[in-house]
Amino acid sequence: MKPSFGDRLRYRFDNLMSRGAPALIGMLFVVSLLVVVLAAAILTIAGFVQDGEMDRLSFTEAAWQSLMRTLDSGTMGGDTGAGYRAVMLLVTLGGIFIVSALIGVLNNGIESKIDELRKGRSRVLEFGHTLILGWSPQIFTILNELVLANENQKGACIVILADRDKVEMEDEIRERVDLRGNKTRIVCRSGQPNDPADIEIANPQTSKSIIILPPDTADPDAEVIKSVLAITNAANRRPEPYSINTQVRNARNLNVLKLVSEQDKLQVVLIGDLISRLVAQANHQSGLSVVYTELMNFEGDEIYFKEEPGLVGKTYGEALLAYEESAVMGMRSAEGKIWLNPPMDTEIKPGDCIFALSSDDDTIRLAKAEDVEIQDALIRTGAALPKPEPVRTLVLGWNQNGFTILRELDHYVTKGSEVRVVADISDAVADSIRSQSNGLQNLNLYVLQGDATDRGLLDALRVEDYHHVIVLAYTERGVQQADALTLVTLLHLRDIFHQDQTPFSIVSEVLDLRNRELAKVTRVDDFIVSEQLVSLMMAQFAENADLYAVFADIFDPEGAEVYLKPADYYVETGRPVNFYTVVEAARRRGETAIGFRLVAESNDPAKSYGVYTNPKKSDSVIFGDGDKVIVLAES
Repeated sequence: MKPSFGDRLRYRFDNLMSRGAPALIGMLFVVSLLVVVLAAAILTIAGFVQDGEMDRLSFTEAAWQSLMRTLDSGTMGGDTGAGYRAVMLLVTLGGIFIVSALIGVLNNGIESKIDELRKGRSRVLEFGHTLILGWSPQIFTILNELVLANENQKGACIVILADRDKVEMEDEIRERVDLRGNKTRIVCRSGQPNDPADIEIANPQTSKSIIILPPDTADPDAEVIKSVLAITNAANRRPEPYSINTQVRNARNLNVLKLVSEQDKLQVVLIGDLISRLVAQANHQSGLSVVYTELMNFEGDEIYFKEEPGLVGKTYGEALLAYEESAVMGMRSAEGKIWLNPPMDTEIKPGDCIFALSSDDDTIRLAKAEDVEIQDALIRTGAALPKPEPVRTLVLGWNQNGFTILRELDHYVTKGSEVRVVADISDAVADSIRSQSNGLQNLNLYVLQGDATDRGLLDALRVEDYHHVIVLAYTERGVQQADALTLVTLLHLRDIFHQDQTPFSIVSEVLDLRNRELAKVTRVDDFIVSEQLVSLMMAQFAENADLYAVFADIFDPEGAEVYLKPADYYVETGRPVNFYTVVEAARRRGETAIGFRLVAESNDPAKSYGVYTNPKKSDSVIFGDGDKVIVLAES
C-alpha cells in the first residue's frame, strides 16, 4: 500500500529525531524562526501596537519584540492592546515550548557526551607518551616505576588501553599508584588491546614506547602476538620503528614475534625461563634476588649509558676506578655490542660507551685522580674460594618452571649433590619429574608425593638437614590459592629455622605482588615475586630500550653473572676499608665490584636486607664474617 503524506511526514520526523542533539537543536531553531517571522508579519500587516502608540511597527522591530518574548516569557507582562497582547501571548507560549525543549535537548546531549567520555572511547592526542596495552596485576608495579622515572620530567604521560571500564581503571589506579605531587598524567581508554581500530584510539603512532601485558587467559601468548600484529601491520603505521616491550611463556613464540615485527625494536621477556634462572641462582646466593630488584627498579640507583671522551685510550679496568659516585658495570661498543664485565685490558675507543649504576645521569662524573685512594695493605692476594662441596636442596611444591629450575640447579652444584622434590602432585607428574634424572650431571634426584603445608611431613623430612629450601607455587591452582599455600609453608619453615637455628637458605616464589607484604612477615630475605620482577624489567625497557641487551647478558648463563662472594676473599676483615680498595681487589681478579651485603642486616627489610649497591667509593666499611661483595664475574 502506498504510504500517505502523514506516514511520510512521520517517517522524516523520526529520522530527524534519531540524528541526535545537533539535529534537534537545528529543528528548534527553524521552529523558533518561523514563530518569530509569523508573529512579526501579523503585527506588521494587522498594525497591532500597544496602547498609546500611533506608529506601526516595522517588520524588523516586530521581529525583535517577538524574539524577546520567545526567549523570556516575563517580557510580555507590561503589554497592552488586545491584538498586540493576543499575538504576543501566542508567541510567548510557543517560546516556552521551544526553550523548554531546547533545555531538555541540551541537557540530554551533555549527559550523552559525558557518558561517552566515561566510556573512554575518545581519541588520545598525546605525543611522546608510554602506551600500555592490556590490564593485569603487573600494571600497578609498572605504573609506580614509570611515575618514579618521570618524576623530574614535565608533561610526562602514560596511556592505558584495556578491555575494562574506564572509571574502574581510574579508581584502582588512584588506590594503588602513588601520584601525590607527581606531574605524570595517566590517561585510560576502553578497548580491545588486539583490535587495530581500538588501538588507534590510544595513538600509538606518536608513542615513545609500548608495553603489552598478557591477559589472564588459557593462551596469553596468542593474545600478545595478535596485539603486536595489530600495531606493526596497521594501515597507517608510522615509518619509524616502534619500541615494543612484552612477555611470553612459551619459547617457541619468540621467533613468531620476531617475524611479525622485523622492522621494529621488540624486547621480549621469556617469563618461565627468567624466573627459573633467578630461583636457581638465588638458591645458592642469599640476597641475590634483592640485588636484582635494586638493579631493576627506579628507586635509588639506575643503569645509565655514557660516552666519556676522557676515558678514550684507557682500559676498562681503569674506568672502574674513574668514578666516585657511579659503579661501572660494562661497555657498549660503537657498533652496539654489549660487554658485561669485559676483560680488564679492553681498550675504550672513540664511540664506545660505559654503562654504570648511578643515582642520575648527571652524577656520572669523573673523579679527580688524586682523590682515588687504594689501601694496598688491606687487599688480600692469593686468597682462594673454598672448594665447593655437595649440597642438599629441598624443593617444596611444583609447577612447570620446576623442570627448568632442576636443569639450572645442576649447573651450580658439584657432583654428588642431592635435590628432593616434595609436592602434592599426581602419579603422572611425579613420574615426569623422575624422568629428568637422566639429564642431570651433578644432582641426584628424589621425588616424594605429599603436602608441604603439613607440619608433620616437614618434621619427618628433617628440613634442618638441608642446605637450601625452594618453595614453588602451584600455579595451576590459581594465584591466590597458590600464594596461600606458599605462605603457610613459609611460616612452618621459619618456625623450624628459629627452633633449630640451622642456617639453611629459603627461596620462595610468590605470584601476586600484593602478597609480598605478607611474605615479609615470615622474614624470608630471598623471595622471588614473579610478576614484580618482570614488571620492573618492562618499565626499564620502556624508558630505555638499550637496557634489554644489558639484562639479557646479566641473565645469560654463558656470560658474566652477578655473584655474592665472601668479603675476606678480597680484603682484610675487621678493619675500615674504602670501596675504591674493594673495586681494585676485584679488578685484580678480573671481576667488577658493584656493592656489598652485610650479614648483620640480612633480616632487615628497611635496609634492603643488608644489600648496598653503588656505595660511594671513598666511604669506608668494616666487613665481618659472612659479609659479601657483590661482583660481576664469569661462572
